[in-house]
Amino acid sequence: MDADVRFEKCVNMLKYYMVKIRKKLSLSAIKNSKIDKQAYISGGSTVLCSEIGKYTYTGYDVSIIYTKIGRFCSIADNCKIGGASHPIQWISTSPLFHCGKNVFRKQFSQHEYEPYSYTHIGNDVWIGQNVLIKSGVTIGNGAVIGMGAVVTRDIGAYEIWAGNPARLIRKRFNDDVICQLEKMQWWMWEDEKIRQYAKYMKSVHDFCGHEEELKK
Repeated sequence: MDADVRFEKCVNMLKYYMVKIRKKLSLSAIKNSKIDKQAYISGGSTVLCSEIGKYTYTGYDVSIIYTKIGRFCSIADNCKIGGASHPIQWISTSPLFHCGKNVFRKQFSQHEYEPYSYTHIGNDVWIGQNVLIKSGVTIGNGAVIGMGAVVTRDIGAYEIWAGNPARLIRKRFNDDVICQLEKMQWWMWEDEKIRQYAKYMKSVHDFCGHEEELKK
């Protein structure tokens, strides 16, 4: 490897680490929210009036508004979850005509309107990069949402959805297995029990079968 190639490689490596450091140093805005001590929120993210469970993490630049998220969820970069709605049945959709704060700091009228609906995301949900999730949606345990999806309706447990608008691709497991996993609720176990079962995580058959053996 000649000197020029080595120099270019070093420069590219330096740029890579500088970008990583910049992201790590980006501040997150968290307000009126309950974040578990063992959850992780990456830099540049906004969390407003939300709840995030144990071992759930977000990527960079994620927005989470009026949302309850369970345990063990994986949320990739640049996802937008929840947010305000507007009164499309009124003459105007502008916030200037209903009560509450807005960027103009004024209202022409004070009509009652609640712009926020809670979004509910279960446990062990994987949300890919750049996903948009409409407020008020419920996403079941173990669901997977493909990158770039736009979710406007509820998603069932252990379903895989993708696309714009998002649609069902398939289920991760058959209905019997899904029912058993839902009953087990392994994400609520103590760490020691999870550690005991961790060696079976690669096989649904072994994981569920071990639980049945312990019941006998």
